[in-house]
Amino acid sequence: MNMTIRFLLGALLATLIAGNASATSRLKDLIDVEGVRENQLIGYGLVVGLNNTGDSLNNSPFTKQSLQAMLERLGVNIRGAQLRTGNVAAVMVTANLRAFSTQGTRLDVVVSALGDAKSLQGGTLLVTPLLGADGNVYAVAQGTVAVAGFQAEGDAAKIIRGVPTVGRISNGALVEREIEFALNRMTTVRLSLRNPDLTTAKRIAGAINDFLGAPVAELVDRATVSITVPPKYKGNLVSLLTEIEPIVIEPDQPAKVVIDERSGIIVMGRDVRVSTVAVAQGNLTVTITEQPQVSQPNPFTRGQTKVVPRTNIQVQEDGRKFGLVNEGVSLKELVDGLNALGVGPRDLISILQAIKASGAIQAEIEVM
Repeated sequence: MNMTIRFLLGALLATLIAGNASATSRLKDLIDVEGVRENQLIGYGLVVGLNNTGDSLNNSPFTKQSLQAMLERLGVNIRGAQLRTGNVAAVMVTANLRAFSTQGTRLDVVVSALGDAKSLQGGTLLVTPLLGADGNVYAVAQGTVAVAGFQAEGDAAKIIRGVPTVGRISNGALVEREIEFALNRMTTVRLSLRNPDLTTAKRIAGAINDFLGAPVAELVDRATVSITVPPKYKGNLVSLLTEIEPIVIEPDQPAKVVIDERSGIIVMGRDVRVSTVAVAQGNLTVTITEQPQVSQPNPFTRGQTKVVPRTNIQVQEDGRKFGLVNEGVSLKELVDGLNALGVGPRDLISILQAIKASGAIQAEIEVM
């Protein structure tokens, strides 16, 4: 395990251990109000004004068809003409329509090349309708594309920094259709936990009931708390939500170990505990070395010169002693005990999975 990983892991552990064991959060940071959400929009359009970095029309027939259709709508007939422009690119445009967005509200949009364009830098997106999942147009996008990446190339070298085929237009779309959602008319509102947990949901319902002085909040399941709107807030649900959002809750989560095998990252929760277990880890190294030799015949003979293979195989096993992890140790003690074996993150992942298989670790292991 290199020093960088040790430093980061140590800093993470220090933060977890130094923090208050009963960390609290505001209710607004733990839940989402059912129905109050974003809606995804998508559209197909053209970016023009590129410096010969657009689509090759011969390789991107959809770009050619879109360009012809657009020019015909503008009164320019180019049917049958040979198009060779490299300043146009077909793109997909995406955006998120925020909750309660009204007509005229501006949205940020992301523009992504669809064909073989090399870069969208310096391009301008033409008017593009953005559709929702129901097929209706909710916004219209247009504007200059800002690209963070770039590409430069010569006859014998090429440099690409970032992704020059994806750009962004800040406030590039105007909302044309509103999504109706009468929040104040609701008589019951459901709160959805971002991290579902029965204990946390029960604490949320209890805290809301204590705050309002009435049993209006009910635990539905591990991810949902239902609130019956009190008579005081009939027709004014927004006021109710703004008053309960600052309530402080102590969230609870099950013991979990999250493993990302691709990057070697391991994250363990505060409540991870293990039973007494002995752990040993050994590395088996097999080294194969090829040293071909030339075999020549004796003088004045009819033999032939040949290359004779020579293979040298060495097997080395690096065994380590057993390490003892005592029962009920804390997160810091568990990691310190595993680090004492001198293993890297990849081996640590295998050890944790083996401990789980033996039934000695009281935590859920989630492999990403």
